[in-house]
Amino acid sequence: MPLDVAAGADVLTEALPASVQAKLTFAVRTADKPFVYTYDPPEGQPWTNTVYEDAVVTVENVRPIADSLSLDVEGVAVVRQPTAVRDLWDEAQILALGHPETAELVKQATGASRVVVFDHTLRNSAVEAGQRLGVRGRAQPPASRAHADQTVASGPKRVREIMGDQAEALLKRRARSSTSGGRSAIRRGPGRWRSATRATFAPADLVATDLIFRNRTGEIYGVAHNPGQRWLYVPDLGPDEAILIKCWDSDPGVARFAPHTASTIRRPRPARRRARASSSAPSPSSTEQKAARAHASAASSSSAARVESRPSRSA
Repeated sequence: MPLDVAAGADVLTEALPASVQAKLTFAVRTADKPFVYTYDPPEGQPWTNTVYEDAVVTVENVRPIADSLSLDVEGVAVVRQPTAVRDLWDEAQILALGHPETAELVKQATGASRVVVFDHTLRNSAVEAGQRLGVRGRAQPPASRAHADQTVASGPKRVREIMGDQAEALLKRRARSSTSGGRSAIRRGPGRWRSATRATFAPADLVATDLIFRNRTGEIYGVAHNPGQRWLYVPDLGPDEAILIKCWDSDPGVARFAPHTASTIRRPRPARRRARASSSAPSPSSTEQKAARAHASAASSSSAARVESRPSRSA
């Protein structure tokens, strides 16, 4: 089934430059393996030992090339899919409507025979981490450090944790984990875009980092700065658009990860005119990608729009 690719739909294109400068936050390699607690750590233990540094990088506007992006090459895709979810802070709507929509979106984009949605995160730049919005779900701020959500070790481990007895049979075939983000009940600040960014990277740029939960320890990649990286962003993501980001792929012959981060990008001048463009791209054949499973994070209402570029195939 063809999947509608959002190349520049409903975007104020006249005001969008080909590239902008943005300050991104990167991990610094140290002698000790980095760790981050996702909850208040034990007494005397820091919440993280990770060292970070900021760097100003050139970030390219992805809209002109959105219809050529591939989850197997760049590890990212910008797609159009209307949603029936009317309140992105309503957990009941997210579970009843958002999860099935996301599963269908990932299935169309990957050719997977089965998709399991196992998590979602609400993000909003206006709140502190863990703050509750009224009686609704707990929101998290945008993920403002360059990272990839899983690693070569934690990808298959997560499949085993979620799928139990079915995991080994699934891992004999191709398995993937992806995240879908970008539904915008977004309040964009004047003169700014909230976006996220992703880059071409080398294996040496990836810094394995323990992510410590109360009941388990996961592993993500921090991303070290490399001047050779290429970063892209998606401006003005519409309410009927979503960004798919590759978190992990068991196939070493394709893009296995898509590092990304949230950032603030200032709009250089006021928009004056609207332009609309879209194209269709066929989803990958199910014979090439059958039996894949994907993780998809339900629509985030953060001001962060996920953005991608070209990952190394050997990561």
